[in-house]
Amino acid sequence: MSYWLVKSEPETYGWHQFIQQGRAVWDGVRNYQARNNLMAMQPGDLVLFYHSVTKPAVVGLARVVRGAYPDPTVTKVPNRWVVVELEPVLALDKPVSLGQIKADPRFAAIALIRQSRLSVMPVRPDEFDRILELGTLVDGDQ
Repeated sequence: MSYWLVKSEPETYGWHQFIQQGRAVWDGVRNYQARNNLMAMQPGDLVLFYHSVTKPAVVGLARVVRGAYPDPTVTKVPNRWVVVELEPVLALDKPVSLGQIKADPRFAAIALIRQSRLSVMPVRPDEFDRILELGTLVDGDQ
């Protein structure tokens, strides 16, 4: 199993909207490195859901339910861009803020800090576990 982090602006598509939908096609990724990360995702992988821009923080946990396939919104160069499908698993009791992550020396190498503009990134198992520990997981709205 692999661990990932995806970013979304809460004003555009936030955790509560994701919960209401119950499943999402993660589309709109137009960065080659982020696309390669999407292509590496496998069903069952766990994904941290991160609100960017406004009050940046990890707010929930999702699961990959369908691996990468061509982005159906792309018409010019089919198969260049891909999507995955995610479903919400659990909400974090306490959002884990970017400030908390930056202040914790255990996150010195996390991609969220090193590649702050990347929208889809891998997370090491120890980083993933620490974020869940800081967020004190509780059952989501499902």
